[in-house]
Amino acid sequence: MEKELKKLTKMSLLIVAMMLLTVNAYADKKPEIKFEKTTIDFGTFSQDDPIQTCVFKFTNVGKGKLVINYVHTACGCTVAEYPKDFINPGATGEIKVTYDGTGKMPGKFRKYVQVFSNCKEEMSRVFIQGDMSALPKEELKKAASK
Repeated sequence: MEKELKKLTKMSLLIVAMMLLTVNAYADKKPEIKFEKTTIDFGTFSQDDPIQTCVFKFTNVGKGKLVINYVHTACGCTVAEYPKDFINPGATGEIKVTYDGTGKMPGKFRKYVQVFSNCKEEMSRVFIQGDMSALPKEELKKAASK
């Protein structure tokens, strides 16, 4: 009976050790998203030209396939397009963000874009910012060239 108990204890420890190794091996194969820039500044633009677009480029610097599950923007004035396919380790991708200031008050703004993925840190955040001027586009160009 005592031999059987020792054998069962050894087997249980072996199973637990194998499970821990499996979990560690999986944890090491997680993807990791790294953005070239985390903030893009549109600078000053006219309310006559209220739609501004930029691209956030990123690389999967992890060891597993990256999946972007969802991208959430700060408000309805900001829209994001993102890849729906896997991004392999070492591969790159882009998130296109469009800000539409139509009907918004002129002035400075800063908006966030939350990127939800299968990375260890499930949520990453990038930002767009700018200054929408009340000046007409032509006057803004003249003021900038002075």
